[in-house]
Amino acid sequence: MPDKVLEVIDLKTYFYLEDLLARAVDGVGFQINKGEMLGLVGESGCGKSVTALSIMRLINPPGRIVGGEINFKGVNLLTLKESQMRAIRGNQISMIFQEPKVSLNPVFTIGAQIEEAIRLHQHLNKQETKEEAIRILKKVGLPNPAKRLEDYPHQFSGGMCQRVMIAMALSCHPSLLIADEPTTALDVTVQAQILELLKKLQQEFGLAIILITHDLGVVAETCDWVVVMYAGRIVEYAPVFKIFQEPYHPYTQGLIQSIPRLEQGLKRLSAIEGVVPNLQDLPPGCSFHPRCPYVSESCKKSMPPIEEVSLNHWVRCLKIAQ
Repeated sequence: MPDKVLEVIDLKTYFYLEDLLARAVDGVGFQINKGEMLGLVGESGCGKSVTALSIMRLINPPGRIVGGEINFKGVNLLTLKESQMRAIRGNQISMIFQEPKVSLNPVFTIGAQIEEAIRLHQHLNKQETKEEAIRILKKVGLPNPAKRLEDYPHQFSGGMCQRVMIAMALSCHPSLLIADEPTTALDVTVQAQILELLKKLQQEFGLAIILITHDLGVVAETCDWVVVMYAGRIVEYAPVFKIFQEPYHPYTQGLIQSIPRLEQGLKRLSAIEGVVPNLQDLPPGCSFHPRCPYVSESCKKSMPPIEEVSLNHWVRCLKIAQ
């Protein structure tokens, strides 16, 4: 039996804006096992990052988690006190962000920031903390880690800063790592290095990783499972090979068709017509219907349920259900 690390069930996170309600995450559910990487994909504003912040319980007003379960190793995180959640956050569940230089404090050395993270959760003495910081920086491929502990963030490139952020996230040996667009601010060569590093660390430590991205090329190379989100809901959820071999949902098909290919030459890239709807004013029925090439009158009236169309392949689409 797989070692289940996280199971999200019918998660709902809403934002209450004066007289308006934005359903940023509306009934999302998935699971991830030890040693797996799950990709959360979709356009900006689809709810990927809010899902991640909900798992970390870092949603601030006017946002609120209003329903569902977030079961981490069998414990529903939504039932814990904040003090109990702090013991898990950054320790058993870690998160890295897309802007590493913004995430690091510019007035403290790299060493001070990594050592603080280690001290908070591992309760080591000063010398042991420093040795652990050097060990983990070496593990993420930072050259001359003992010397670089004394350097400040501005003395590092974007790629090196991201390695430092990964080191901080791994310093307490978490079971789950959430990586929110970890390569977006980096050039292509460095992106490949960071993704290779994450894959290596996943295999070495048996990490479960949630990778949030809009880049399906990255997903194809790194992930085991894919969750495709649109307007706060999951529209397709399957193993990565199924998503690319046989995408069912028109939105997933559109995303895959828009990936640049060498054989395409100078032909125009395929695009999904229209724009992502405003979460405060979603269209009736299926949220994707204004952009869907297969839209019918039924699509405009009712939101289809998510259904298993083949083994471990779930889709939310009336066209598939018919």
